[in-house]
Amino acid sequence: MRAIRFHITKSGHCPVEEFLDSQPSKAAQKILWVLKLVEELDQEPTHYFEKLTGTKDLWEIRIQIGSNEFRILGFFVGKNILILNHAFKKKSQKIPVKHMKLAESRKRDYLDLN
Repeated sequence: MRAIRFHITKSGHCPVEEFLDSQPSKAAQKILWVLKLVEELDQEPTHYFEKLTGTKDLWEIRIQIGSNEFRILGFFVGKNILILNHAFKKKSQKIPVKHMKLAESRKRDYLDLN
């Protein structure tokens, strides 16, 4: 079992929470359902959750709602605490580098503070 936490930036913003709040109710409900699966299942639900290749230990949570795809990026602290630090609506085949760089930057900021 994993514990999911949302990253809070130095300026006090919570990017993942702000992203969730900006989504229609139905989308937010599905995203929260997938987060609960990732948190509660002992084995990683690989359909929704996997490590991103080519990154410094970033993980992605994948959610599809109709033709819309959403991604939430984060990293582990220890074995069981998943810090989610960036979320976006995916519009291209690959995850844009700018999203991965932002998530890695927020990871460094988190680790520097803790």
